[in-house]
Amino acid sequence: MSNKKEMIPTEAELEILSILWEKNPASVREINDILSEKRALGYTTTLKMLQIMHKKGFVERDTNQRTHLYKPVIKQKQTQGKLVGELLKRAFKGSAASLVMQVLGNHKASSDELDEIKKLIKQIENEDN
Repeated sequence: MSNKKEMIPTEAELEILSILWEKNPASVREINDILSEKRALGYTTTLKMLQIMHKKGFVERDTNQRTHLYKPVIKQKQTQGKLVGELLKRAFKGSAASLVMQVLGNHKASSDELDEIKKLIKQIENEDN
C-alpha cells in the first residue's frame, strides 16, 4: 500500500477514526454500535473496514485479548490538516481567505469560536512582525 502520510482517509474511514480518536482504543463491536446509531450497518462491514484501515496503516490492532482492540495510528490534527490542505488546493485554488470566507458565510460561528479566530489572527499577525 501507499505511504500512510500521503493517504487521505475516505469518508467512512474518517467516521471510524473519529470514534477511535474519542474512545481510543475500541473494539469492533463498540465501533459498530456507534456507527449503527446513524444507519444500519453490519458487524462484518465494520470489521472489514477496520481490516482495510489496518492494512493502510491508519489503525493498530491489539490481538493480545480475545476481543481485538483498535486504536488510531494517524493523529486527528494531522489528518484534519491534510484534508483542509487538499480542499484548499482543489476547491479554492489555494486561497485561504476564500476558504475562510466560505466557511464563515455558511456557518453561524459562536462568539467563542469567533474569539478563537480573532486570537489566531492576532497571533499570526504578531509572528509576521
